[in-house]
Amino acid sequence: MKKTGILSMIFMAFLVFGCKENSKEAEVVQEKSLKGDIVGTIINDKNSFYHINFDNYPTSDKRLPIGVFDSGTGGLTVLKAIVNYDQNQNNTHSQGSDGVLDFDKESFIYLGDQANMPYGNYSKENKVDLLNEHIIKDAQFLMSNKYYSDSKDNTVNTDKEPVKALVIACNTATAYGKEYIEEFIKKANLNIKVIGVIDAGVRGTLQSISKDEDAIIGVLATVGTVTSKGYHNTIMKFKDELGYTGNIEVFSQGGVGIAEAVDEDPDYFDKNLKTPRKDYKGPSLGGDVKIDKALFDVYNFDFNDCKMLCDTEKTDDCSILQINDAQNYVRYHLVTLLEQIRLSKTTNKLTSIILGCTHYPYMTEEISTILSELYDYKGKDEKYIYRHLMEKNIKLVDPAVDTAKELHEYLKVKSLFNPNGNIKDSEFYISVANKENESNIIDQNGRFPYDYKYGRNAGDIQEYVKVVPFSRDNISYDILTRFQKQIPYVYQLMQNFNNDNVKTKNLSEKSKI
Repeated sequence: MKKTGILSMIFMAFLVFGCKENSKEAEVVQEKSLKGDIVGTIINDKNSFYHINFDNYPTSDKRLPIGVFDSGTGGLTVLKAIVNYDQNQNNTHSQGSDGVLDFDKESFIYLGDQANMPYGNYSKENKVDLLNEHIIKDAQFLMSNKYYSDSKDNTVNTDKEPVKALVIACNTATAYGKEYIEEFIKKANLNIKVIGVIDAGVRGTLQSISKDEDAIIGVLATVGTVTSKGYHNTIMKFKDELGYTGNIEVFSQGGVGIAEAVDEDPDYFDKNLKTPRKDYKGPSLGGDVKIDKALFDVYNFDFNDCKMLCDTEKTDDCSILQINDAQNYVRYHLVTLLEQIRLSKTTNKLTSIILGCTHYPYMTEEISTILSELYDYKGKDEKYIYRHLMEKNIKLVDPAVDTAKELHEYLKVKSLFNPNGNIKDSEFYISVANKENESNIIDQNGRFPYDYKYGRNAGDIQEYVKVVPFSRDNISYDILTRFQKQIPYVYQLMQNFNNDNVKTKNLSEKSKI
């Protein structure tokens, strides 16, 4: 386990020390690696940065950590459910809470691929092959021994532990990449479990519905997840397999901008803006994702503090209107979902909504509040608009808890529980744009501009990003405050990131979390 330092004041700081090796561009070895094939490169190209020698991979080592990855910080909500899980006896691993966290002796390595997020847009831009390449690189990082100390580090550390199981804490990555990762692992002749959040979420949702009940299941997810029909197809598959006879309908809404606002993607959210900007990618008065002026009263947007950006002082006269707040994004998409259901003329009721993106559990309070408002909303004729289509208390399904259940079952069956580990050894990493890569285009905020991010092509194997520990250089104060409030135990684990090996001499104010 590497030696990583933390200085904990108001927040925490990281400085990573470890073994180093020179980082250079990979030379393509034609006879051993298919050009442009990331899987072949990882397995066969010994000169590649991404190569892993799988012949010596310690798959049966119980001491290894568990890998968890997402397109950003949203997957920390899945990690929250896992690290807080207590549904079993720790000595026997049989069912029944014993007051001791079930994964207390397991350590985790978390990766948020924030430089390449949001994953949900790759399908819209016809770049699913590029998305899958990112997903394989996520798995490669968790299975490899490499990371950088910070974004300016020119040499790579090689003392990171590999993992004994992979949790895809991202709905879009599960929908598009789970089978791809499983094929990759099979080609590497390994037996490592890959757990995705979609199956878990569907099982949890169906458990809340009677076998003969007529119901509407709502899916609030990224555009990519919705386009994949991952939830829709899995619901219908499990419905038949588990013997549900009721009329179950699925209505899906692609939540453009919600995850991005939560992770402060500047194409969707910028708290410093006062007026609309040209590079906005969220819902607007024109375009494919349209804000309907006829529904202004229903949206009930909050215009305070520039949470909506208008090109005129009077909001009713806007010719340009941009959402600039996570809660306003939620308002737009819940109203749009309810309008879908209303216009369908269905006689069923919305009973549950699957939070089909790991960022959305951060917004559960806001979602519940807005659903209550819509339940009570009356039109000009004083009649309820949506009440006949909604249960009063709609169940919000977070797939994370069922993901924790599946992980526990796997470790139990395979006898892979760590007998002497410590959850406080967990590690947290994030991807940042690689400024040393001269082919990269990076904006003034240190991020990939939208057109470059989604304009790249799969098969051009290079280090677009560096993977580094969480720090104030790559996680904002506002996001950290949210972590502290909403995922306190995970936040504590971040602070404990190898806290017993503190090296503080060279810590700068800027590096502190």
